[in-house]
Amino acid sequence: MNEIEHRAEELISWVEDIKEKNGSSAGALYILKDNHVVVEHYSGHHSHEEDARNVQADSQFNVASARKSYLGLAVSLALFEKYIESLDDPISNYMPELDPDKVSGTTIRHLVTHSHGLHIDEKGDWYREFEAGTGWAYRNIGVEILTEMIQRLYGKGFPQLLDERIFSRIGLKETGWRTEPAANLVNIIGEVTEPSLSGLGTTKDGKEKNLFVSAREFALWGQLHLQKGRMHDEQVVPPQVIELSTSIQNGSYHDPSLPDNGLFWYVQGDARARSEMGERVPHDSYQILGVTGPTLLVIPSLNVVVAKMYNKRYNYGGEDYLHYLREFSNKVADLFTGSGQP
Repeated sequence: MNEIEHRAEELISWVEDIKEKNGSSAGALYILKDNHVVVEHYSGHHSHEEDARNVQADSQFNVASARKSYLGLAVSLALFEKYIESLDDPISNYMPELDPDKVSGTTIRHLVTHSHGLHIDEKGDWYREFEAGTGWAYRNIGVEILTEMIQRLYGKGFPQLLDERIFSRIGLKETGWRTEPAANLVNIIGEVTEPSLSGLGTTKDGKEKNLFVSAREFALWGQLHLQKGRMHDEQVVPPQVIELSTSIQNGSYHDPSLPDNGLFWYVQGDARARSEMGERVPHDSYQILGVTGPTLLVIPSLNVVVAKMYNKRYNYGGEDYLHYLREFSNKVADLFTGSGQP
């Protein structure tokens, strides 16, 4: 066993250890290097029920908030195609019915970089946590606004837009917003002692958290970005669309711990304490994850794409969950650079 194979075994063991500690019933790790599969690992079952299906190559996981990378690409495409004039356009230009007192000074850029400062209270009322552009907070209200904006601009939901423009052209068949049960869909574990959840939605318009993706197609989504929109000798997505999505788009923050973002992707500039990526991950790498454990990490300088899948709500570690996310990304970087902690 050579050094890379040994490190890959260590990485798989780490993935399995976190899976067990967190109570996830399912796990997968799929790594592409130079557009070749170098790690393909599946373990566990679609739920903790006794008769649950084994995790297999075609098993589709609910990727939760990782779906935002798909929305981010749709926003970037709308900008490229001039449906949007600028990321710095006020969102009120496109959604005039929004309360001007609440969204004043809030731009599309603020929404896609989690720097909009909007939040919703327990009664469902909007309020402002901080002035747009001055801070960072992970709030889904920006996703909801942009999903509706794309629907209006194109006359269709962003999932349909991406299916027509991208998925069908590169052969993605294990990626979709699911509303009906199927044998290859992995359930979500809420509490280990309680029945699992289907994760299905009622619509396929992108307004619900019901995107299911297999590990191999999640990695292909990353590969599409790594290759600047080119797949199968065809330029499927303009390179400018990918470059905008995966480069730092937020302004500077007074707080140096706040993470940098592209269009919903976390992007590695200077290492940040509140970033998902560890300090050993190369500059210009980018990553996105979901609350159920899916992680997609792209490292352009190493020509590497990593898809890690779990099916347990809330990433392991409680309040210290970022430590484990950074540890994973550091281990991936170490796998291909030979560096790391002794």
